[in-house]
Amino acid sequence: MATDPHDKADAFTSPVPSRGTQLVEVCVFLFLILPSMVLSLFVVQQGGLSFVLTAFATILRDLALVALILFFLWRNGEPIRAIGWVARNVWMEIGVGVIFFVVVFIGAGLIESALRAAGLSGPSTPLPSFLAAKGYWEFVLAFVLVVIVAISEETIFRGYLILRFVGMTRSLAIAILLSAVVFALGHGYEGTAGLATIFLVGVSFALVYVWRKSLVAPIVMHFLLDFISIVLAPLLTGT
Repeated sequence: MATDPHDKADAFTSPVPSRGTQLVEVCVFLFLILPSMVLSLFVVQQGGLSFVLTAFATILRDLALVALILFFLWRNGEPIRAIGWVARNVWMEIGVGVIFFVVVFIGAGLIESALRAAGLSGPSTPLPSFLAAKGYWEFVLAFVLVVIVAISEETIFRGYLILRFVGMTRSLAIAILLSAVVFALGHGYEGTAGLATIFLVGVSFALVYVWRKSLVAPIVMHFLLDFISIVLAPLLTGT
């Protein structure tokens, strides 16, 4: 059977549109995502935000952004593997994700503790009220939330933004750092120590993605991180 030469392409070798087109796309994308992050931070600070509302709003926002990314790719004639949607050696990639999740989970905990000990701020509670599920159906919704968030946010922050930032800056290192900054901005409710830690977590996810050239491992890492904090910990503690 003949081999398709495109089978060897990946997120870092696939053709990309002109820098001007990429700049317009990224500006449109950031115009949509950054205000929602800032507004959500102010809403969180005001309090009174329910878990159900937060979950549905997050799911709809993330799915809409992924749909926009897929539209951009379709318009440009780019394959979805350009954003890391690659299904090769899936079980191996899942194993890599589990192993590196353990490393990142332990490392992030130590780093955040050190930063808070140094005087940086952190959240007043381990889990904000707007992320605290209560009751059977809310925990089902929480599980759906962490699945969708893991897939969509890795597609957004690692797959798409790294692709575009590389195309615009011609530097993978700068692209990783910029994508991690944007990723961290959505976690302002975690305080300065939390922001710095999430930035480093975003960098670690990106490094695994660049190494594996697939989003599977980062998605597994992201899912496990959110699953433990949003689903498992509240279930075990009864909060």
